[in-house]
Amino acid sequence: MSPRYWLTVGVVVLVFWITGPFGTLAAMGPVKRLAFWLLLHGAAFTIATVSAALADMALSGIIGNKLVRMMIGSALAAAPIGGWIVILQSGLMGDPATLEEFGRQFAVSLPLCLLFCLLIYLTASGRRAEAPQAMTPSPFMQPPAQTPASSPAQPSASDMPEPPPLLTRLKPETRGRLLRLSVQDHYTDVVTSRGRELILLRFSDAIRETGATPGLQVHRSHWVADDVVRRLSRGPNRLTLELTDGSEIPVSRTYAADVRDRFGDRV
Repeated sequence: MSPRYWLTVGVVVLVFWITGPFGTLAAMGPVKRLAFWLLLHGAAFTIATVSAALADMALSGIIGNKLVRMMIGSALAAAPIGGWIVILQSGLMGDPATLEEFGRQFAVSLPLCLLFCLLIYLTASGRRAEAPQAMTPSPFMQPPAQTPASSPAQPSASDMPEPPPLLTRLKPETRGRLLRLSVQDHYTDVVTSRGRELILLRFSDAIRETGATPGLQVHRSHWVADDVVRRLSRGPNRLTLELTDGSEIPVSRTYAADVRDRFGDRV
């Protein structure tokens, strides 16, 4: 988590400690009240954040919208947060721990969890939008070599190849040299030199967005970049491409002739 996230938690705890809402100002002294709100908000923020992150990962292959996935996780976090509030009230304020009180605290926690999830999502989205320009070097731009004064001038930025449009659909940390694409249900699995990511995009559209990257569709479910093909294997019934990472990609009959023309020397 970023320092700004923990600063937000600290500010919230400070405000609740000073104002003493929900009867805590009258029922507790300063030290006990500070401990109460530290325990409550520390656990609540942690539970909501972890729940949103787990739901984001678990539902990535089912729900395409990241915010919706995180919202579902945050909504599920309202139950344990409500239970934790009841436990704290019972232990530090002497309130009875009842099912009715749990229901009341759940109803209060649910909208707050969804609101904090939205704030976290917007904050994270802002950091990702800034990352390519401010922090993340482009995988397609190599530092210019130092040359003597008599050497020809280096090509300008306008002469450099444009990154494939497909990369703009990926998270900044996943953007790298395209290696291969595969169909995963209604998604396309994009593998780059910096990782892999599932995106909600038709396979044909994903191939179209590889741009000028040298590569070939070898199967109705697979596309590979030229430079990751290590060897073309000719089996009794089919062709198979062995890639530099050790994985094997089947070649369908529809694309067999093109594959032989492109990779026939890699046997």
